[in-house]
Amino acid sequence: MSRFCSDLKHQLPPLFSLSSHGAGKSNKNAYKTLIAAEYAGVLVEFAPNFEMGVSNKTPEFLKMNPIGKIPVLETPDGPIFESNAIARYVTRLKGDNTLYGSSLIDYAHIEQWIDFSSLEIDANLIKWYSPRMGRAPYLPPAEETAIAALKRALGALNTYLASNTYLVGHSVTLADIIMTCNLYFGFTNLLVKSFTSEFPHVERYFWTLVNQPNFRKILGQVKQTEAIPPVQSAKKPSQPKESKPKVKDEPKKEANQEPEKPKEEAEEEEAPKPKPKNPLDLLPPSKMILDEWKRLYSNTKTNFREVAIKGFWDMYDPEGYSLWFCDYKYNDENTVSFVTLNKVGGFLQRMDLARKYAFGKMLVIGSEPPFKVKGLWLFRGQEVPQFVIDECYDMELYEWTKVDISDEAQKERVNQMIEDFEPFEGEPLLDAKCFK
Repeated sequence: MSRFCSDLKHQLPPLFSLSSHGAGKSNKNAYKTLIAAEYAGVLVEFAPNFEMGVSNKTPEFLKMNPIGKIPVLETPDGPIFESNAIARYVTRLKGDNTLYGSSLIDYAHIEQWIDFSSLEIDANLIKWYSPRMGRAPYLPPAEETAIAALKRALGALNTYLASNTYLVGHSVTLADIIMTCNLYFGFTNLLVKSFTSEFPHVERYFWTLVNQPNFRKILGQVKQTEAIPPVQSAKKPSQPKESKPKVKDEPKKEANQEPEKPKEEAEEEEAPKPKPKNPLDLLPPSKMILDEWKRLYSNTKTNFREVAIKGFWDMYDPEGYSLWFCDYKYNDENTVSFVTLNKVGGFLQRMDLARKYAFGKMLVIGSEPPFKVKGLWLFRGQEVPQFVIDECYDMELYEWTKVDISDEAQKERVNQMIEDFEPFEGEPLLDAKCFK
């Protein structure tokens, strides 16, 4: 009897059982084997009652894979771990399929693309994804390096697919299965449309493959992610609790000592003091209601100048609010469009603590690198809020200049930034993002 430890379990006499965890987005390594099995006519079944974090730590499982990772395939001749090795084994179980091509050079090219998919596509996706999930330290320069390497790989793949439907020959091979599963992880977790549109032949290839019957049977209907996951804090290891030292019996209180306070009274005294109010909440009331402006901005679909821009200046209270231009200090570094957009998106996420007190527009400018990043911000009060400067490290990456609304040129620049006017200062807009 043979088993695949993954969550995957199919059957062919004899039985092959796969140990893995659930069939979620992260299970692309198990999908390689299941799709290969569909093409090869082999039935592979998920191991029953497999629970990640429990089943993979048992002595029985560690005999199959000493480091406790999944998937693992149980076969009549012994277990196999590593997803590509498992997929290769299942592919070779029946000699009459074409998943390994029809010649020695086909075999070599299939292995070539499997290595490319693993080392150039999958490895860089993991380097990008894992720190964002808190599984490794998040370092923006390291993320930019991973994204740049991924774009280089996808660019090479895109060039090849411009004149090829499949990676090897004229039908699906194991190389296509492994490449598509690795791309599946990217498309469903990280690669938004604005990223993949730079690689139209890769897009065509991916959507063609995932909609093939044998792929669709395993993957179901695939939906591309609409957003990159925000950065999560890395989990800190739990600290062992310190044992409290034993306290010797206290001497009896003298007659003139104060009696102990009731427990309720002691708790009352130790209760934390309420947090001080935000200084911006203590400012004199303003005639400008920020939420009203945000609604006007969001709801104006036509005649933007006549409705929204005019409405903004009618509402604007220069005593209760101030306008600020910001210019990114290191535009020479903005050489990759998607990295630049991601950088601005991260900044806006971290500005969320100011949502009650601010409105902003961020423009990414230029059709070719290096791209320029410029912004316009409306803040409550007459200064950039100190609590925002203290909490959002991105603030120091920008040069902040207060808008002089008596200067008609500056006022017109405000108008253009609010309405995403193009060309802006003579250049096209790559993107415009709003914080509201």
